[in-house]
Amino acid sequence: MSTTTYIDPSRLEAIGSTHLRARSVVEGVITGLHRNPHKGSSVEFAEYKEYAPGDELRHIDWRAYARVDRYYVKQFEDETNVRGYLLLDASGSMSFSFEDAPTKLMYGSTLLASLAWIMLKQGDAPGIMTFDERPGNWLPPSSRRTQIEDICRVLDEAPGSGRTSIPSALSRIAERVYARSLVVLVSDLLDTSDEMLTIAKVLRRRGMEVVIFHVLDRAEWELPYEGLTIFEGMEGEEELLVEPDDIRSAYQAELRAHCDRIQAACTSSDIEYFRTLTDQPIEGVLLKLLRGRLKK
Repeated sequence: MSTTTYIDPSRLEAIGSTHLRARSVVEGVITGLHRNPHKGSSVEFAEYKEYAPGDELRHIDWRAYARVDRYYVKQFEDETNVRGYLLLDASGSMSFSFEDAPTKLMYGSTLLASLAWIMLKQGDAPGIMTFDERPGNWLPPSSRRTQIEDICRVLDEAPGSGRTSIPSALSRIAERVYARSLVVLVSDLLDTSDEMLTIAKVLRRRGMEVVIFHVLDRAEWELPYEGLTIFEGMEGEEELLVEPDDIRSAYQAELRAHCDRIQAACTSSDIEYFRTLTDQPIEGVLLKLLRGRLKK
C-alpha cells in the first residue's frame, strides 16, 4: 500500500470524533497482518457469530436456530487472548501543535483508538487509561462489542492539561496486569525519569509486552522559530524569552541525546520503541508495529 493512500494528519481534526478518526485510519491499514483471535470455551462468553464451515458444531446455539432459523455459534473469550493496557499521556504538553499538525493529544488518541480497533478485530481485549500527574479515567480490558465506543469516549474526555507523571500511571497498571498482556504507552516523554524506565523494564521482565510510542511535534524536533520568541511552559513552567538561532544547535543535540537514551534503554530491555512526529501518517506507524510483531 502506498503512503499516498494514508490520511493526511492535517485532516484529522476535520474528521471529527476519535471514533471516526480511528475508523478512517484502520480502513487504511493493511488487513490480515496479525489475525489471531483465540477463541475457546474455558471462560467468559463473548458474543455470537453466524456459523461458517469449520466452526465446531457443539457451539451452535440451537435455541437461536429455533427462533430465527439460522445457525449461530457461541464464542468465548479464551484466557490466551491478549489483554491490552493502553496508556495516554493527557498532560498539558500534549496539547501542543504547530501550524497544521494535530495536537500530540489528538494524534495519540487516534493512534490508540486505531490500535484498540485492530485488537478487537483480532479477538483481543483492549482497555484504556488516561493520565497526567495522576492516573485518570480507566476502562478495563474487554472484547465486548461496545468497547471501542467506550474507549473513544474516554479518549475524547482526556483533559490535555496539568503536569505529567508517567511512573504513577505505569505503577497503577503494574498492579492490574495479567499474563499475556500488552502495555502500550503514548507520550511525548519530555520529562522521562529513570523511575519510569525502571517500571517499564519490570513489566517486561514479568512477561508483559511493552510498547512505547514517543510522539513529538515537528516544531519540537526542529525548533523552526525565527526572531526573538517567548516560549511558554504548558505544565506550569515560567516563560522564557530567547533568540532561537542562538540555542537551536544545542537544543537539537540535547533533544536527540534524550531520545537516543530512551531508545537505547528500551532496546536493551526488549521494549518496543517507536518515535513519530505528528505530521506523519498514523497508518505507517501502526504498520511498523504490526509487521514487527508478525516477524516475532
